[in-house]
Amino acid sequence: MAQPTLFPESGFRRLRLDIAYDGSNFYGWAAQPGRRTLQDLVEKAISQIARIDAESIVAGRTDSGVHATGQVIHVDVPDAIFAADLTYKDLRYKLNRILDEDVRIMNITDAPAGFHARFSALRRYYTYKIIDNNDVIPPLTRHDVASWYRPLDVDLMNKASALALGHHDFAAFCKFKEGGTTIRTLEKYQWQRTSEGLLVADVVADAFCYSMVRNLVGAVVCVADGRKDPSWIGELLANKERVSDSLVFPARGLTLYQVDYPSNDQLLERAQVTIGKRA
Repeated sequence: MAQPTLFPESGFRRLRLDIAYDGSNFYGWAAQPGRRTLQDLVEKAISQIARIDAESIVAGRTDSGVHATGQVIHVDVPDAIFAADLTYKDLRYKLNRILDEDVRIMNITDAPAGFHARFSALRRYYTYKIIDNNDVIPPLTRHDVASWYRPLDVDLMNKASALALGHHDFAAFCKFKEGGTTIRTLEKYQWQRTSEGLLVADVVADAFCYSMVRNLVGAVVCVADGRKDPSWIGELLANKERVSDSLVFPARGLTLYQVDYPSNDQLLERAQVTIGKRA
């Protein structure tokens, strides 16, 4: 793994950008030749204004179709672009004028010393929404709610979800990626039924591997609709046997809504620790 850059070069400043997007018509965050991705669009917009080939680092590389309301990136830009009294609010306005309407820069700030959007992060927060029992999805929420044809027992969902909490090898719930680790710490996985009848999960971990949340949702649904006993979740973890792709829930129900970072004086230490683990 190439050594990450933890500080901007001389004459550059590091910016933190908070971003929201509807992932429905994107092939995920990461750039892919010939496909519409968030990284390509955002970097192209920044490059146009900064007059450099901008390279961004993202907190969580969301998959195809996954949404975000609290995505975080950092990017290093030349100090010279601010010589004409360009404010961060002006920069946000200019970027959003360039970007398509399904992605928006919500805020731009100076990144503290040692800030790295990916490696300084402590944890990521996702929510997943399901409407069960073959109920009707209102048109305005159709892009961020998944449907299920059977009724789901929220108490069983929480009983099953609790068995996945903690520090584990989540190989059973992650798609294989060469050179990647599937060891994660799942800090929270809890469901509630809202007054509108939606089942909403709050899922928090230090990091997530590819397709991990959608696999966890599919496994818990198997318990909640009566096909499996809650103990099955523990068996999957122990055996590290990959969950069938047929159980993976769709991307549209998944949204990244927050990324936590330590205090400014601990950012560099956190990044160095994370890099050491990944290396």
